[in-house]
Amino acid sequence: MSGRFFSSLIFVLSSFGLANAHNSVPKCRNVPGAVGFPSSAEWTALNASVSGRLVAVVPTVKFCSSLPGGCTLQQFTSSVFLNENPGSMNQINWEQDYDSVPPSLCLHNSTTCGQGNVPLFGVLAESASDIQKGVTFARVHNLRLAVKASGHDYLGRSTAKSSLLISTHKLQSIQFTDDFRIGGKSKGSAVTVGSGVGLSTIYAAAKSKGKIVVGGTAATVVAAGGYVQGGGHSALSPTFGLAADNTLELTVVLADGSVVTANEVENTDLFWAMRGGGAGSWGVIVSATFQTFPTFNASVSSGLIFSNSTQVMGQVAAAHARHIFDWDPFHVGQYFYLSTTGLLQVPVPALGKFVMSVQTYFPNTTTDVAEAALQPFFDEAKATGAIVVVQTNETNINDALISADDSVGASAVLGSRLVPATAYKNSPATFGDVYTRLLDGGATNILGNLVAGGESHTNIY
Repeated sequence: MSGRFFSSLIFVLSSFGLANAHNSVPKCRNVPGAVGFPSSAEWTALNASVSGRLVAVVPTVKFCSSLPGGCTLQQFTSSVFLNENPGSMNQINWEQDYDSVPPSLCLHNSTTCGQGNVPLFGVLAESASDIQKGVTFARVHNLRLAVKASGHDYLGRSTAKSSLLISTHKLQSIQFTDDFRIGGKSKGSAVTVGSGVGLSTIYAAAKSKGKIVVGGTAATVVAAGGYVQGGGHSALSPTFGLAADNTLELTVVLADGSVVTANEVENTDLFWAMRGGGAGSWGVIVSATFQTFPTFNASVSSGLIFSNSTQVMGQVAAAHARHIFDWDPFHVGQYFYLSTTGLLQVPVPALGKFVMSVQTYFPNTTTDVAEAALQPFFDEAKATGAIVVVQTNETNINDALISADDSVGASAVLGSRLVPATAYKNSPATFGDVYTRLLDGGATNILGNLVAGGESHTNIY
């Protein structure tokens, strides 16, 4: 496939214990009130074994109510701030339990606050040993286990009702090397990071070493967490491949409590599975080692397209689809986000109900060349009657990807699709129809990531 969006097959692997399938019965996890739920003495013993790092976990709103004066709006919408509360999810709807009768909710300005889908207790791990003890305790007592690095999961998989949480937020180690070796073979320069280190922290550290790492644009997404376990797309993927392609080694705590190393020589099946096989599916990552590359300059184009018409925004989307292959020769990464809710932090006054942000990263390219490559698209967007504002700057790629914080605290449910290149090649007008229909149907945010093709395509196996 020659385009930059790709299709994939998802294989679901299940273990049914076939030898005993005839007498197996569903086994529910222990919850408060169940005979097998740990006693206070057993929780106290777990706390002692992890040096006092077991905490009662609370929802965001309850955490805020415990602070003098509560949380300010800035704090309530700050991922950096809320990361210090183990129970906070970036999208607050995942903390709620809407299914129980009555629902268990803890919402902003609520008069009551239930536990919802937030874990009961959490181990704030500072070592592999802490993770091992938490995992073993959950296994021995048949507890549901949740694993959270930063709480960015748009499907809410890092929180769970009546569970024990393993929080890796405090695993903040960063170590660079110019000669990382596996099985006696040099893999070149690399960085090993703990499974609590956010992307912006890694980019800043890498810049001081003259390096760059494949990662996303969110400040607090953790590279060695769910990010790499989901494949890890990036604006740099067309140049270097996905984060999964650039993972050299993982240190993992398995469900039996053992700590293993997974790379191309040891535990190779696990290494393959954990690079895209789903967050928390195979174990808890303690640390990950990623390939590093010499840093470079990039031209970054920030385009804003405004309109009050769903028809016009559909025409803009169709124009974008027609020009999407114009940028293949430059191995660009691009995020094209359309919003009606203020999701986008627009640096100019809103000039229309609908705004599409088109953020494009041109590696090792001058601003003149970048502007010339994008101009046909922006000209066609203007011809629809939309208002177009564009600014292009050349900067260090680390600086371009670093952000101070992520805006959180709202409710969101994500539906996603992988769009094949053939759809863009054969039916660009269809994208316009789809955008218009989605907007007319009440869609508030349509987010597109141009992060495949190039080296991502080359690395498919």
